Amino acid sequence: MSVNGSLRVTVVFSPAPRAVQTWSFSVVVGATVAQVLALADGLEVGACSLGVWNKPVTLDTVLHDLDRIEVYRPLKVDPKVARRERFEQQGRRSTGLFARKPVTPETPEVTGNR
Repeated sequence: MSVNGSLRVTVVFSPAPRAVQTWSFSVVVGATVAQVLALADGLEVGACSLGVWNKPVTLDTVLHDLDRIEVYRPLKVDPKVARRERFEQQGRRSTGLFARKPVTPETPEVTGNR
């Protein structure tokens, strides 16, 4: 619920792994993402993507009370490419469905019907 015609908004940005910067603002009703980001000192959006509560938004999106603006930095490596490279490094026989699991005394191999 807005208080006296103002909204409480938070901006969150992670410039590096395990580092988080947070800004909290009280802005007028009808404020946009661009207006709030302009208030955050030292925050350069550049090529970053934006979201409100993990939903993609644009700079002209109107905010609501208690919204959390998230600034997402670009990925250095595509996750699909990284997974494919790990798979090739480990070898096809040692990962996923192709992994051979050793038979241990606690889990005897079942052969045939009893």
